[in-house]
Amino acid sequence: MDKDILRPLAGELAAIGSLDGQKYNEKLYRAVNGLNMIRPVVLLDELPWNQLNADGELTLMCEDPYLRSVELSMRRTLYRWKHCRGDMVVPPYYELYRVINIGDCGIKIKENTLAADAGNNIVSHHYEDQFPDMESLSKLHVPSISVNDELTRQRYELLDGIFGDIYPIRVFGYTHAGYYMPWDDLSMWRGVEPIYTDLYDNPELLHAFMRKYLDMRLELLTRLEDLGLLDSYHPVLHCTAGYVDDLPGEIKNGKVTRRNLWGRGTAQVFAQVSPAMHDEFEIEYARKFFDGFGLVYYGCCEPLHDKIRICEKLPNLRKLSITPWADVRKAAEQMGNKYVLSRKPNPASVAVNRLDEDALRKDILETLSICRENGTPCEFILKDISSVAYNPQNLTNWERVVMETVRNY
Repeated sequence: MDKDILRPLAGELAAIGSLDGQKYNEKLYRAVNGLNMIRPVVLLDELPWNQLNADGELTLMCEDPYLRSVELSMRRTLYRWKHCRGDMVVPPYYELYRVINIGDCGIKIKENTLAADAGNNIVSHHYEDQFPDMESLSKLHVPSISVNDELTRQRYELLDGIFGDIYPIRVFGYTHAGYYMPWDDLSMWRGVEPIYTDLYDNPELLHAFMRKYLDMRLELLTRLEDLGLLDSYHPVLHCTAGYVDDLPGEIKNGKVTRRNLWGRGTAQVFAQVSPAMHDEFEIEYARKFFDGFGLVYYGCCEPLHDKIRICEKLPNLRKLSITPWADVRKAAEQMGNKYVLSRKPNPASVAVNRLDEDALRKDILETLSICRENGTPCEFILKDISSVAYNPQNLTNWERVVMETVRNY
């Protein structure tokens, strides 16, 4: 029975979540994000799960489709804890999210994909351009919101009957309202090449899109606030440490608003765009969206070392992503102790037959030295891992080397 499969997993997670070390890791998160770092936080996320099931510990056994999804989440959490935990925080309860569905913006992605590794969710995409002119912007509309609390209740009662006595269930609301990534959406609605061309040849079209997108997202955010659907629960913020003493802050009238949330922005497609153009087409809109948010974390895979000054226009900026392609020294010298440097070591280091531990240690020590010189709080986040060359030990070895290094910080 599915219950016999889930209860042992729930018991393991409950025991792990009750360890004293969980509170210490949460303390580390809060110290880093509060700009009073004890030591850097280390996390690994976005793993190539299709390459990690060497011993069958990720094999699903439940028959019920929903319970299989619960089992999947549990097994993946346990895998990370056993093999590459870093400073992950495992709560002593199961996280059940209210069934809140956000509709589309009137656009369906049209694409062709090409996979090089069967079962891997990392594939190549070719997108059809659906916004070639001003008239096409009329397709866009504010997404609908639907809430199914009856289904949430049913799921709660189902899980409570299976493992609630040993692993309590906590219900959370919508936690992604602060995510503002228009260029990720537009890249999937158009493809990257038309965007780059229009930055020069048709900037009016891109500005028109950004104005409409911003208005839609702000209206959606306001509706979510008014309906009381937002939740300030952010133990992890897009793979990084999320706990911070500044948030949620005071919650007025029992209703979470944007002032209680992290804002999360990025413009990955602007990796090769000039600071002036990045400012004009992205930052000027993003700062309007993030106005009123408690804190903001900006950047993902785009190098920002030459764009720190324009990023500083974002209200309540607290954390910046510094990618494998960014100049850490340039970034830290500008950031000082004003922001968290969220360092993203190159995931290609684990996509080899055997991890080069000496090269990895040297890379981490260099970042630590630079951040120490500039008083910059930092964290190390290994993410976007498309391959470990079917050698899961690479993740375990990466975690060991980096944890040994930061513990001697």
